[in-house]
Amino acid sequence: MSDLIAIAYEDEFKAEEVRLILAKLQKEHLIEMEDAAVVVKDASGKVKLKQAVNLTAAGAVSGGFWGLLIGTLFLVPLVGAAVGASTGAISGALSDIGVDDDFMRELGASLLAGTSALFVLVRQVTPDKVLEEIAPYGGKVLRTSLTKDKEAELQEVLSSRGIKTNAEPEIVK
Repeated sequence: MSDLIAIAYEDEFKAEEVRLILAKLQKEHLIEMEDAAVVVKDASGKVKLKQAVNLTAAGAVSGGFWGLLIGTLFLVPLVGAAVGASTGAISGALSDIGVDDDFMRELGASLLAGTSALFVLVRQVTPDKVLEEIAPYGGKVLRTSLTKDKEAELQEVLSSRGIKTNAEPEIVK
């Protein structure tokens, strides 16, 4: 069972920085993520989702391969590749894995302009090592599926070790 963790950050780029750190930690087998996405609310107030995996492109590549293979069997490889790529792209665009896009947009709409949030579905984690890496970035826990004690502990680590400013900015409306 995966745990959902959503953390808001005080600028548009910090959530993406933390996502890249988590990707590095995943390669080191310190965390196993099912999904990681970033929501940015730019200065004009527009909410943008940045998925870790582009399902449309992945579907097009996979569909193109299988279309080419099947098309070759029927002596029309180019037609097969074209049909396979378009079908794969459509199925990739319609599929949604991980954190629900509507949920991320809804929570992203509550952010202040010029801020971002990181949404992570975590399967397994080595908490002490991962928290040590992401704590310097601070952040405010928006939502989790963790127990209240674990959520409070996560917020404490992010608050106590996070980069402090003179005035703690309010991230959420």
